[in-house]
Amino acid sequence: MSSGKVKAKRSGPFEVWARYKKDHPGIAQFLVFFLLSNGVTVLQLVLMPVLKSVFAQTALVSTSFQVFQVGQTFDGNPYYVFDYAAGALSAGGGGGLAYFLAVQIAIAVAQIINFFAQRSITFKSNSNIWTAAFWYLIAYVIITIGAAAAQGFYKAPIYDLLMNTWGMGAAGETTADIITMIINSAISFWVFFPIFKIIFKQEPEK
Repeated sequence: MSSGKVKAKRSGPFEVWARYKKDHPGIAQFLVFFLLSNGVTVLQLVLMPVLKSVFAQTALVSTSFQVFQVGQTFDGNPYYVFDYAAGALSAGGGGGLAYFLAVQIAIAVAQIINFFAQRSITFKSNSNIWTAAFWYLIAYVIITIGAAAAQGFYKAPIYDLLMNTWGMGAAGETTADIITMIINSAISFWVFFPIFKIIFKQEPEK
């Protein structure tokens, strides 16, 4: 026998999200950006050690890559924006050109995927893709140089702490790789969001 009451229809997660996105579009957009960015970071964390192990088998480890000197460090040594001295990290070197390529290729691949994902999913942009790609490339280069310059302050201390001071050896090197990649990703995360808001526009349909 019917009680005369109509049961409220239960809302699924998609309906809840649709309502939240309608009521809080700015926050919803940021949350999607956050999730995609974290997915890209995971990709970098997986790809970087793979590339590093591949390049470690080449002579590139013994090839120094120290460019764009900007002044000196506190102890009087030259300070380079990109500072990858020759020699394996485990031997006290900076990883050489091998380490530089592993980091930059991992970041580049992740950011290319990030470009298309953020444009299509987060911002649902229909503006000219080539114009957006041009400004994205400019921003990517500037952020890469800025992040590399900042890395000079924390890269060596982190590796020295984990590998030597704490005596973690190879495990310390891997952990330091992850930490430095996360720091790089965090810098990109906070800088790219306002840039995406500008270059990924929704233009009215003609």
